[in-house]
Amino acid sequence: MLNLQNTLVVSLEHAVAAPYCSNRLAQAGARVIKIERAEGDFARGYDSTVHGESAYFIWLNQGKESLVLNIKDSKDAMLLHRILASADVFIQNLAPGAIARAGFGSDELAKLYPRLICCDISGYGDSGEYRGMKAYDLLVQCESGMASITGTPDAPGRVGVSACDINCGQQAYSAILEALIEREHSNKGCIIKLSLFDSMAEWMAVPLLHYDYTGIIQKRVGISHATISPYGAYTCGDGAVIVIAIQNEREWLTFCSDVLGDPSLQKNPKLQSNQLRVANRSYMDQLINQVFSGLSQSQVIERLQQGKIAYGKLNDISGLSNHPQLRRISIDTPSGKADVVAPAAIHSNKKHVLQKVPALGEHSDLIRRQFSK
Repeated sequence: MLNLQNTLVVSLEHAVAAPYCSNRLAQAGARVIKIERAEGDFARGYDSTVHGESAYFIWLNQGKESLVLNIKDSKDAMLLHRILASADVFIQNLAPGAIARAGFGSDELAKLYPRLICCDISGYGDSGEYRGMKAYDLLVQCESGMASITGTPDAPGRVGVSACDINCGQQAYSAILEALIEREHSNKGCIIKLSLFDSMAEWMAVPLLHYDYTGIIQKRVGISHATISPYGAYTCGDGAVIVIAIQNEREWLTFCSDVLGDPSLQKNPKLQSNQLRVANRSYMDQLINQVFSGLSQSQVIERLQQGKIAYGKLNDISGLSNHPQLRRISIDTPSGKADVVAPAAIHSNKKHVLQKVPALGEHSDLIRRQFSK
């Protein structure tokens, strides 16, 4: 049976993707040794939002042990080898080629430590003309086409969080768990390779299939769904915005009668299927706006609830901060306690343990003593 409480993870990491992955492993009970340069993970310097600490670093490094190493130094390199000899997982997301030049490439480690699971996270993978390029989240959002379908009709936009990094880190976490389960049976480690580009390209499957098989490029539609309608934001008479989602024809019929108050729309030839509603989006939006403009947001919500139509409010970050469904936990940081978003998964047989965010090199002496021989 897989038990992450007995799992040692070593992560030579910076920024977001690899730290996200190792943070998930730490939350699942693994011991995670985070290897940092003398100047630290550069995400420590992204901002000073939380008691002088970086919001990015606080988010991604709970429950880890910080070990400062210079892997170009022979003594520190030998220490890393001693740690890896006892480790279960090794994660790295250094610049292209850097880990191999330092003597810790996955192929070499697989020969030295057959049970070790190695996870290499890169921008574009090990092959192809982009293999040597540095890659950061915004760049990959642009290269993958994500930015081209995000935003308003007037201009493309960036997804407002590090979507490529988070996606890749989550996929790395899943792949490592699969490898740990497989090792329970085979007693053999493996090499896992992921790239930010591949991870985001997988997310782009639907718009890519639409283009490959129809030649149609998905349009930017702002706070609306590109291929389902009505599914988007509408302004009410009091200026507040409501977002509605119609997923099937049964809901469309109910929406016409119970929310718009016009059952005759059900037989309108321009609106009798989702594809027709997408093609005639402007016409349909005009009909909806005519009704919603005469109602307050609370009145619209009342009708939507009566019709059991899915809806949401278009919150800003202050709305999220005060959202009745938002769960938080309090953690220790190098500069004091901080309230952060609680892990999404709630386990019936496991209580979340509050974990500390490490100061730079906080565990260096302890780890060096433990692996001194």
